[in-house]
Amino acid sequence: MGRDRSLDKLFDKYIQGQGIFKDGNALRPTYVPEVLPYRDDQMGRIGSILGPALRGTPPSNILCYGKTGTGKTVVSRYVLKQLVAKAKESKVNFPLTAHVNCRIVGTNYRVLKTLCDAIGATMADGSDVPFTGLPTDEIRSIFKKKLDSESKIMVVVLDEVDSLVKRDVNQGNDILYGLTRMNSELDRSRISIIGISNDLTFKDMLDPRVLSTLGEEEVIFAPYNAVELKGILEQRVEIAFNPGVIGDEGVINLVGALAAQEHGDARRALDLLRTAGELAERAGDERVLQNHVRDAQKVIERDAITITVKTLPMQSKAVLFAVYVLANKGQSDIFTGECFNVYSEIAKALSLDTLTQRRVSDLISELDMLGLINTTVISKGRYGRTKKIKMAVSKKQIGAILDDDSRLNKVAKEIMS
Repeated sequence: MGRDRSLDKLFDKYIQGQGIFKDGNALRPTYVPEVLPYRDDQMGRIGSILGPALRGTPPSNILCYGKTGTGKTVVSRYVLKQLVAKAKESKVNFPLTAHVNCRIVGTNYRVLKTLCDAIGATMADGSDVPFTGLPTDEIRSIFKKKLDSESKIMVVVLDEVDSLVKRDVNQGNDILYGLTRMNSELDRSRISIIGISNDLTFKDMLDPRVLSTLGEEEVIFAPYNAVELKGILEQRVEIAFNPGVIGDEGVINLVGALAAQEHGDARRALDLLRTAGELAERAGDERVLQNHVRDAQKVIERDAITITVKTLPMQSKAVLFAVYVLANKGQSDIFTGECFNVYSEIAKALSLDTLTQRRVSDLISELDMLGLINTTVISKGRYGRTKKIKMAVSKKQIGAILDDDSRLNKVAKEIMS
């Protein structure tokens, strides 16, 4: 096979180290910098709660609250990294740690599977715990047996813990209840939990027994202000980009301004900067300019919608699909009753339990909060109220995402034919 000269030249640029990035990982959410600015109070508070683990005393459970991008995840990772390093340096029994992204790992089984992997728990024959197939009690038993095989403290970070409860209230409470009560089932080891939530109101959905043990200590993370955002960006630019690559100070100011619109969201700011760098690199440009930042904003918004729709529970997807079907037929005003009728057809075709009209109305409100649809409450006098629904994002984009779902794609051909 012949070599493509243009690709050859492109690949040479990466081999020779000429490029935009010095270390692009520094702009990712999982990156933990050597110095963490503007979060001394929160680090000190979490450090003082976890500190007793160094002398073998189980720390209290912690709930960390704050909007997306306020440093909750990076602070918890940073403090745990420092805690383990201090334990090793002092030659004390250092704690085991695990980080569980609850938005991705959303079932009791998968949470326990992640914890098994974190401590190297295996099946009786030495093979890895399978991704699916075991009874939940069995995988729980495997985890407890391994953890209790020696005297250890394990600190488990449940990131976006609110998504567990929002996805399924009963199952979410069961998962959290099982973890918070596990200490009573262990003889030698103990578990401490750091729950991270983007939503302060999720506590209202928790079983009182879960809330009393999970929320022993609370740490609040306020949004970053414009000066702090700029400082974070300048710190990461030094680590992430080659010298002179950022075109001018206007690039950082623009990224900061766009992120400030999202209430001081540092994660969004870093995503914008990273995506802008990637777009500049792909275009063969030597510097990152403001136009790259504006293009990056469009890319991120498009990707965010895709991720939001793909991670919706199946019932919510069915409701969104019902709105899409009606909008695709040219209806500009869609009412709750019409939406429910189409949803019922879709639920039946997907072999889902058909929810009540009231529950579908709740899901419509949730889709509104996610920014996928817009709803307006219309009074019908003595006949009560209804909601008028409109798509809030491109029909074409929603259609393409739903078509990617094999189950929905099959139903689409039947419903829309």
